[in-house]
Amino acid sequence: MFQQIRQLGKETAIYGLSTIIGRFLNFILVPFYTNILKPEEYGIVTTIYAYIAFLNVIYSYGMESAYLRYASSLEIGTKKDNFSTPFISIFFSSLFFSSLLHIFSDDITKIIAIPSKYSVCVKYSAWILFFDAVSIIPLAYLRLESKALIFSMIKILNIVVNVALNILLLLKFKLGIYGIFISGLTASAMTFAMLLPVIFLNFSFSFLRSLYIQLLKFGLPYIPSGLSAMIIQVVDRPILKALTNDETVGIYQANYRLGIFMMLFVSMFDYAWRPFFLKNANRPDAKVIFSKVMTYFVLTASFLFLLVSFFIDDFVRIKILGRHIIHPDYWGGLGIVPIILAGYLFNGIYVNLIVGVYIEKKTKYLPYITGLGALANIIGNYALIPMFGIYGAAWATFISYLAMSVSLFIINQKIYPIKYEYAKLSKIAFATLVCFALFKLIQFNSNGLTQVTSLILKLTFLILFFILLLTSSSFFRRKEK
Repeated sequence: MFQQIRQLGKETAIYGLSTIIGRFLNFILVPFYTNILKPEEYGIVTTIYAYIAFLNVIYSYGMESAYLRYASSLEIGTKKDNFSTPFISIFFSSLFFSSLLHIFSDDITKIIAIPSKYSVCVKYSAWILFFDAVSIIPLAYLRLESKALIFSMIKILNIVVNVALNILLLLKFKLGIYGIFISGLTASAMTFAMLLPVIFLNFSFSFLRSLYIQLLKFGLPYIPSGLSAMIIQVVDRPILKALTNDETVGIYQANYRLGIFMMLFVSMFDYAWRPFFLKNANRPDAKVIFSKVMTYFVLTASFLFLLVSFFIDDFVRIKILGRHIIHPDYWGGLGIVPIILAGYLFNGIYVNLIVGVYIEKKTKYLPYITGLGALANIIGNYALIPMFGIYGAAWATFISYLAMSVSLFIINQKIYPIKYEYAKLSKIAFATLVCFALFKLIQFNSNGLTQVTSLILKLTFLILFFILLLTSSSFFRRKEK
């Protein structure tokens, strides 16, 4: 059992490396764009990519998740059938949708309110969507086959090519916005080209109708579910802007992004987790393994929560080339960071709990669960922002992820009951809350701590976190140490 869990940890670390490198390289583009493009030009890029993000959900229509579910068990058809059927479906549906976007690009620019001269960017975007979509199944195959290193290298090369072309086309060839979309299209096409060996190895001219029907039943609920999840991530900004002002939104956005540390951890875990539990679902000790994974995930995420919460003040004050990572004008919003971190922690618990609806093929519940989260987020924002400002928006995010994880837990225990280690999870929660509360209490009642004193205090509470757990009887068994 512990060998499987260690393998999960290894793959999570590999996915994490590519995710962190990718985020860092993409982060480089933000100051680059803001120094090269005019604000209105950058606004156009942001608008188009926002639509791309939503359309990605439509283009994939849950086929990635459906492929992972059915290819892991081979309930219907052969291994090649399970690869080819969703690949053919996505290929032709994406070709159809992208052709429409290309043909009607002039009309689309009017609908999304951008200058008509940028209609070619819509055409580029159409084929970015196409190449991203047709790469979904080959990339999912690499995850399912535990080819984490190959997957990560392809992802990193995609981003390296994208960043390098952006710098070349915008700085040397002065292509402006057009260069951004040409870079994106080239990187997406290159990714597909690198995946051709995977496609040739697994593809056959077979399309099983019986399998396709099951794939659609499993995958289609991911469209409303995915859109609801995106609403949770973006709806707070326009509501905050409507209820406050642009300055408040800017402060909120800058500090919200500092929650990226927990978001990255959840993302890299998710990459490894779904193929892992599907491949181990038929083991006699499967539920015991899944329970242990939940405990280890919450333990690691809780430590990360404390680490980032304690040191975020120091992190934003770091200077690079004479400038702080976050400008002092934004430091007033640092208090929301622990709330956002906690929200993403519960999102990670949600990812853990997804095991039941996957194995039992009950994805029909997901739109209701994520819809509840989106509704809680919208109501929470309107109710809390007038009273608490950016803190209200942060708490609305936390509440939405909490609601999703609780509702999924209730459903999961009915369709695929797992006996989680509730005593250990409670001890982790207790140790986390005690350490965080005591640190904040001391910090609040101190009239300014020296850097050395503050560092010692933070390290002390991080050590205390593990002391509280280790002094609990049998928290770690001999095999777990």
